[in-house]
Amino acid sequence: MHPDQDTDPPIPRQRPGVLRWLGYAMGAGLPARNHTWVLFDTTTRTWVLRHVARTLVQLAVPVALVLLLVPGPFWIRGLAALGGLILGLAFSIAYMPEATENRVKKAGYPAGTAQALRDRASEGREARDSERRRAAAAKRAARYRDRRAR
Repeated sequence: MHPDQDTDPPIPRQRPGVLRWLGYAMGAGLPARNHTWVLFDTTTRTWVLRHVARTLVQLAVPVALVLLLVPGPFWIRGLAALGGLILGLAFSIAYMPEATENRVKKAGYPAGTAQALRDRASEGREARDSERRRAAAAKRAARYRDRRAR
């Protein structure tokens, strides 16, 4: 929980502009008005896709430099860039929880906040899915009993 959220009313979530988001994707912090958005960004249902998008933005710079500045045939530069992209994505995905927690800490939240919120949301989804499956099974059982009764 953010220190300001204990006593003050909740701060509305404000998405950063394009340039601030690019800086954020490259690892820069965001102003205080965007801190609730950072928590949302790292805990929403699509947080993995958002992390991959930030990683692709980070990797775009070295890939472009390899493609544009390294001498040699384009196909070699392209394969080198592809190899770097694959390796960069592999490392980014391997350290995804740590990287998102670091972003949340930069925004002023305690360590572990993002993971705790994702775990809580996951438990809620699992409970809803379980209840939905139970209701569907009961409905199927009732239909089966009705057919057997005829």
